[in-house]
Amino acid sequence: MTEFKPGDIVKAHYKSGEYIGELIKDKGNMYLVQVQAVAKHPMQGDLHNPGETDNVFFHQRKALSYQEKMNVDKQAVHAYEEPVPEYETSLKEAVDKLKQKLNRRDTDFNRHALSQLESLETQYFS
Repeated sequence: MTEFKPGDIVKAHYKSGEYIGELIKDKGNMYLVQVQAVAKHPMQGDLHNPGETDNVFFHQRKALSYQEKMNVDKQAVHAYEEPVPEYETSLKEAVDKLKQKLNRRDTDFNRHALSQLESLETQYFS
């Protein structure tokens, strides 16, 4: 496992999303990372019952905000060598990519997830 130091730019998997950010602090088995861009938008729905819509609470999951800090398990942090994209542009691309994925198959789950994502899109870009 690669060790990182404060100031390094990293890609971090957090919950069901992926972010590009600046490592702020080494906290033992975790890193504190400040979000600079969104690499993958969090999945919608119940993470414990993926693909399910019946008898589950269908969560709406927002992407972390610009400069929001997250504690990330060290194993979920990787080097990021490319230029850091602008936050809003990266968020728009991540939303669009998830929408494309959900539009590939017409299922009850995908319709629910798209509905949640469209609601988030209104919040993000209005």
